[in-house]
Amino acid sequence: MELDPELRDWMLDTDPALRWQVERDLLGAPHEVWRATRARVATEGMGARLLSHQDPDGQWAGGAYFPKGFDFESTEPGQPWTATTWSLNTLREWGLDASALAGTAEKLDANSRWEYNALPYWGGEVDACINGFTLANGAWLGADVSGIADWLVEHQLAEGGWNCEWVEGSTRSSFHSTLNSLKGILSYEIATGGSEQLRSARHAGEEYLLRRHLMRRLSTAEQVGDWVTSFAYPFRHVYGVLNATDYFRAATLHDGTAPDPRLGDAVEAVRAARQLDGSWLQERRHPGAVWFEVDVAPGEPSPWLTFFGTRVLAWWDART
Repeated sequence: MELDPELRDWMLDTDPALRWQVERDLLGAPHEVWRATRARVATEGMGARLLSHQDPDGQWAGGAYFPKGFDFESTEPGQPWTATTWSLNTLREWGLDASALAGTAEKLDANSRWEYNALPYWGGEVDACINGFTLANGAWLGADVSGIADWLVEHQLAEGGWNCEWVEGSTRSSFHSTLNSLKGILSYEIATGGSEQLRSARHAGEEYLLRRHLMRRLSTAEQVGDWVTSFAYPFRHVYGVLNATDYFRAATLHDGTAPDPRLGDAVEAVRAARQLDGSWLQERRHPGAVWFEVDVAPGEPSPWLTFFGTRVLAWWDART
């Protein structure tokens, strides 16, 4: 895809956490160029700023998934995004080298416990989304999270997906839970090689979404809701067609396979949201406390969403 020069320069004039990805995935820059930019994530900009908030015990905000002292009876919308898991997710997705967090895996093993039943951090939880995040973060930091990989295989539902509400008795898969589980499994496979059993579980989860064209009810073919075509960065735990199509891009590149034609509806929904200048707008923010904002306010053109949207379309349009 030929990038408009103004759009290219606008995306490059950003934090190193985004710039290196633009250089690598949209501009095809040499390894030494984007790797040099990526190395700056640890020492400047948003990456360094988020690292500065890490507690001496290895955590962020004193908690695993929620900040220490969080009021679970609060009626405030959303949840805080400052605790350990969310901070690790962000730094990993920004491309921080694990060496910048040397010793963190061991500190979390010693000091961090899930808010649910005080379970050990690297042992995982009962929530599929949390376990997907922790599987990816553990593989990145070198922790032994093989037990979480086994857990995801064991807790895959009959129709192929996952649901964080399984513990409440749900037997129906969830778009959100399935995508977060898949992203964790793929990250673990890329880092460790995974196993045939885990790979089979991933492909079955992908098939669950593909049968629904990533956005439709299997029973009626209607769109599952407006939220599926709403665009917001950071993605957090929330499903959307941009988040999902970007996952399938990564999965097909890892597997060395062609994009499945059933992705077409979702890709075209991504394309339809592109503005005339080639950008995508930030449509909303997920409510809750943050260390600092990492993208533009709702209604403004988002360099992050524009990067993801452009990357998805370039991959899809080059499939032949």
